[in-house]
Amino acid sequence: MRNLDISEGEYYHVFNRGVRKQNIFHDKADFVRFLFYVLFLQSPVNFLQISRPVQQYVKHSVFDIGEDKITKIIDGRYVELVAFCLMPNHFHLLLKESRKGGIARYMQRVLNGYTKYYNTKYQKSGHLFQGPYKAIYIESDKQLLYLSTYIHRNPRELPDWKVDEQKYPWSSYQDYIKKNRWGKLLIPDLVLEQFPAEKEYSLFVKTSTAKMSKDESETMFDNN
Repeated sequence: MRNLDISEGEYYHVFNRGVRKQNIFHDKADFVRFLFYVLFLQSPVNFLQISRPVQQYVKHSVFDIGEDKITKIIDGRYVELVAFCLMPNHFHLLLKESRKGGIARYMQRVLNGYTKYYNTKYQKSGHLFQGPYKAIYIESDKQLLYLSTYIHRNPRELPDWKVDEQKYPWSSYQDYIKKNRWGKLLIPDLVLEQFPAEKEYSLFVKTSTAKMSKDESETMFDNN
C-alpha cells in the first residue's frame, strides 16, 4: 500500500495491472480463477479444491458453492464488493472496508492466490503484478457514481466490446442492469439506489464521459 489509511466503513477504488503491462489473464480459466477469488475470498473461509468450482464455471457458467458456505462468507467478510471489472492486463474493484484491515487481508488473499496459480500454470516465477495494489478513497456520491461508470465502461478499450460493455462477462455491469448473478456477494445498492430504475443507470453509463484516455489511465496507475 502507498501511504493511505484505510478506514472501516469507507469505500475505495482498488486496482493493479501486470508487471511491464503484461497480460495477467490469457484464457477463460484465468478470468474465472481470479473472479472466484474476488467473489469468495471476502472472508477467512478457506477452499481446499478451488479448481473444481472453477472448471465447473468454465464449462457451465455457474459456481456450485453450497449456501451454507456462502452464508459463512457473508457473515464473516472483510470487505463488501460493490463493483468490478477484469481486463486482460489489469483489474478494478470498488470495495467497502467492512472490518479493520479488511481490504489488506482480502487483497493479500486474492493477489497471492492468483500469483501462485499463474506462476504454476505458466511455469513462471517472481512478481506478476506491478508493485503493491493501488487504492483511492471515495470521498463523495458524485465520485462513487463516476467510478462505477468508469469501471463498467472499461471494456470499451477492447475492440470486441467497444459498444457492448453491458455484455462483458468479467464485469459487474450486467449485474447492475439485469439479475445480480452473485446475490449478496456483490452489493450494488449504494450506486443503484441513486436511480429510479436499472434502465436509468444503464443510460447514465452509456452517456457518461467517465472513460479516461490512455494517458489518464497511465497516470492513474503510475502515480497512485
